[in-house]
Amino acid sequence: MLKQMLSAKIHRATVTQSNLDYEGSLTIDKDLMDAVGISTFEQIKIFNINNGERFDTYAIDGPRGSGIIGLNGAAARKGMAGDLIIIVTYGIYSEEELKNYHPRVALLNEKNQIKKLLP
Repeated sequence: MLKQMLSAKIHRATVTQSNLDYEGSLTIDKDLMDAVGISTFEQIKIFNINNGERFDTYAIDGPRGSGIIGLNGAAARKGMAGDLIIIVTYGIYSEEELKNYHPRVALLNEKNQIKKLLP
C-alpha cells in the first residue's frame, strides 16, 4: 500500500512581500527550500495562520539568505506582508520507505531564519 505523507514543512514563515502583478507562485529563500527539500516549481500547500486561508501554488527560488517569502499573482490575494504561514509538501511513500520515513521540518524565527531543523 502507498501512503501520502508530509514530506517537507516550513513552519511559521513571515510573508515579506505580496506582488499581485506577477504570474503566480510563492517565492521562497533558496536556502530554506534546500533545508527541507522543496524543489523549484514543486507544488506546495500554504496555510495562512493569520486569516485561515489554505491554498496550493508552486515554489520559486528567492535569493539565498534573503529570508524572502513572497506571495505572487493570485496568491497575493490570500495574504499580506507580515502574515505568518506554513508551507508544506506531501509525497507518496511505500511501506518499505516508511520504515525510515521522517519529514523535513524547519521551524523559523521572526526573520525567516531556521531556529530548528527536524528531525
